[in-house]
Amino acid sequence: MIERQFVQQKAKHYRIQELLESKLAKAGFSHAEIKKTPLGEKVVVYTSRPGMVVGQKGENIKALTSILKSKFKMENPQIEVAEIENPFLDAELIAKIIVNSLERFGPKRFKSLGYRTLDDIMKAKALGAEIVISGRGIPSQRSRTWRFSDGYLKKSGDVSETQVRRGHAVAHLKSGAVGIKVSILPPDIKLPDKITYKEDIRKAKEEAEKKAEEKKKEAEKAKEEVKETEEKVEEKKEEAEKKEEIKEEKVEEVKEEKIPKEKKKVKEKKKKDVNTQKKRTKTSK
Repeated sequence: MIERQFVQQKAKHYRIQELLESKLAKAGFSHAEIKKTPLGEKVVVYTSRPGMVVGQKGENIKALTSILKSKFKMENPQIEVAEIENPFLDAELIAKIIVNSLERFGPKRFKSLGYRTLDDIMKAKALGAEIVISGRGIPSQRSRTWRFSDGYLKKSGDVSETQVRRGHAVAHLKSGAVGIKVSILPPDIKLPDKITYKEDIRKAKEEAEKKAEEKKKEAEKAKEEVKETEEKVEEKKEEAEKKEEIKEEKVEEVKEEKIPKEKKKVKEKKKKDVNTQKKRTKTSK
């Protein structure tokens, strides 16, 4: 039956998720997505440290593919590593970071840990966030649940069900188990109850007009500078042409001076030649 197949598939995905969490706990593992492709099943691993997931020459990926083939009977599993752009906006990853810090350093300073992580989330430009730490492991006389919240967070409706990012994890301590729940409203969501006033629109229009005027002025200045440079280039060209004309005139004058001198020399040579011929004729007679 179809219902049993769906349940078996979801249980299989959950077991794969648990295996990846145990194997890639130190590599900043957040979550995994399993997709069906014509070549086989594709497993997308979302992590903040992709280099540690891949390993040296892909050793870790090869080991994971062999485990998926043998344990879960996957025919051709293809593991793809995707890096998380902003880890402080991933609820699952933040919950695991809090668990690791509680297991390493203990639950004594859980308040400073909660406020510090909340501050990091809000610095990542989240609209709102909430961290709930609860359990027997918390050193408190009154309440066993502590809530750290900041910003604007939807608690009900379609936005809280579909847009709010949620993550949970459990820290196993000597004093007892501690559960962590993280809820984050990311900054790229358009809320339906967000109202923009006409005054804000007018201000935005005025600012846009001012920016457009400034750009026009800058463009006019740039055009004037271009014109000035073109005029300077033309002046330089005219000066160069004038210098060339003056040079040509001087060359022509020099040529004109040289030509009559050469003519005189030629005439004198002819006269000398005539005189020498006359003398020769006289001597021969």
